[in-house]
Amino acid sequence: MDQRQRDEKFMRMALNEAQKAFDMQEVPIGAVIVAGERIVGRGHNMVETLCDATAHAEMQALTAAMSTLGGKYLKDCTIYVTVEPCIMCAGALAWSQIGRVVYGAADAKRGYSTYSERVLHPRTQLSTGILAEECESLMNSFFTALR
Repeated sequence: MDQRQRDEKFMRMALNEAQKAFDMQEVPIGAVIVAGERIVGRGHNMVETLCDATAHAEMQALTAAMSTLGGKYLKDCTIYVTVEPCIMCAGALAWSQIGRVVYGAADAKRGYSTYSERVLHPRTQLSTGILAEECESLMNSFFTALR
């Protein structure tokens, strides 16, 4: 399996997490964290459910991965997230020293890159646009239903 196929496989798992958020009437963003071929953390937005502005998908996945691996650094891990992380989540990813960030849809309004491209850890590798259309479609469906 080449890197693109692997990225799409795990992004589909992140999309499954995003669908869980959608079904809970949460903004449909999902994340999975992978070490090797093993998912060590997963999460979806739970902001409304928990009444917690920090309960983003990435934060849920980070907490789960750190608990699973027994440490705060995720240098050998990759996070797959359906939408570009916000500045808060990108900061948390930087503190975790995550090895790679892969996201689907860009977020021109709230994505970390609207503030600075240098938020992530200097050694973190970045891949974007993986299954972007599917990620955007889920977000569009959610926000269309709200209107």
